[in-house]
Amino acid sequence: MDLAVKIYELTERLPRKEDYGITSQVRRAALSFSANIAESFGREHTLNKLNFYYNTRGSLTGTKSHIIYAKKVKYIDDEEYNELRKQIEPFGLKLTKLF
Repeated sequence: MDLAVKIYELTERLPRKEDYGITSQVRRAALSFSANIAESFGREHTLNKLNFYYNTRGSLTGTKSHIIYAKKVKYIDDEEYNELRKQIEPFGLKLTKLF
């Protein structure tokens, strides 16, 4: 959830022309990441949990892709990019251990 909040804060200052582009996409991907984790805990069957973990990984990699793009087009600076990557990377490693 903290990652989604951080991304929301960063995207508040993106150009308005991006409201229906990168801003919307990265916000949804980041929020989907935390929502899928939460939903997986509500599932009792292992296969259902795994499905949500796979969806979580997709949201996580989508978020990473969006922040790479944001850095390349100079919407975020190197410091912000590195901070986000430091938050994302541990989640990816922990998620992989769940499979």
